[in-house]
Amino acid sequence: MLLRAALVTVGLLLVAAVIWRDDIIRTTLDPKVPFQTYDPPAAPDYVQRSAWALRPLDGGHGRPGEPAADVFFVGPTTYDGGRHWNAPIDEARAGREFRRVMAPNYAGPFVRLARIYAPRYRQASLYSMLTLREDAREARRFAYGDVAQAFRRYREADNQGRAFVLVGVEQGGTLAARLLSEEIMPDPTMRARLAAAYLIDTAIPADAPPAPVCARPSQTACVAAWVGAVDGDKVRSERLIDRALVWTTGGQLDSLAGRTPLCFNPLLGAVTDAEAAPRLNLGAANATGLEWAARPPFLTRQVGARCENGVLRVTRPNSPSLRPSGSWTERRKAPGYNLFYADLEADAKARLAALAARPEASVAALSLRP
Repeated sequence: MLLRAALVTVGLLLVAAVIWRDDIIRTTLDPKVPFQTYDPPAAPDYVQRSAWALRPLDGGHGRPGEPAADVFFVGPTTYDGGRHWNAPIDEARAGREFRRVMAPNYAGPFVRLARIYAPRYRQASLYSMLTLREDAREARRFAYGDVAQAFRRYREADNQGRAFVLVGVEQGGTLAARLLSEEIMPDPTMRARLAAAYLIDTAIPADAPPAPVCARPSQTACVAAWVGAVDGDKVRSERLIDRALVWTTGGQLDSLAGRTPLCFNPLLGAVTDAEAAPRLNLGAANATGLEWAARPPFLTRQVGARCENGVLRVTRPNSPSLRPSGSWTERRKAPGYNLFYADLEADAKARLAALAARPEASVAALSLRP
């Protein structure tokens, strides 16, 4: 009898662990201290190279043969949480995940076109993406302060008249959206140098975008933002759409509240409701673990996509290497692959070339690699 009772108890505990698994893991990631009394990690100094995850060796001066354009890249969350609301910039595990997963897959599409500037910043933890608590919103607002400081340093010391592309992914995309509205578009000089802003898996209200939308290929100084929902991936759909937060005019974060997100289709190079068949997919890639700047093998015709009620509905990829995997936390971060790797590369190349061809462009002529 005792053995049977013990087995029943163990069984009940296992069932409970499965049912409440999400809540249990979230609890372990909760810093358990109000943000108002939280002592954040030390601020980065963007004069120092150590404050940059990616940065050209020569700063803003350029070397012969290098691309004559820049990318300012704001990466997604790589810090799970637990001890901090906002990660120290030297948090080892988060840094390894950036180098191994995020940079190759999301900055990689631009490395042949431009020199990459990616600041380390006190990113809000993954936990802050999984709750709508005010503490979590405070952590995300706090992260913006670092990104804004990094961009100002880039603008003042490194840009030196060069065309540039703004790229942000998930949390980084939300922060990049505010950069676009507060630091770039109000500045005529920087606006003239902007080829495009790609805000990947980032909810932007379609009725109040931070810049003109990229309505056609080769348009410049525009924003290409989308929230993707791959068929069958309910985990990311819930986090990216149902829990999406957007900036208000007062610099606060609020829910979409029924507003339709902006939807750019990377396969068509435009904000449009037209459907793109898989044959238009120039190349998805899984670049995780590759040496930085190595070109991954492309998998063509993997996905089709269409915008539906502001959400980019993406067909299920054919290759298993382009499907969610990993631990509970890994499946809730930006994936270790990019379904539109070659499509983004081609789109950015065309917009940089269009910017360089403008007679009034106040940027150096671009020598883009094939």
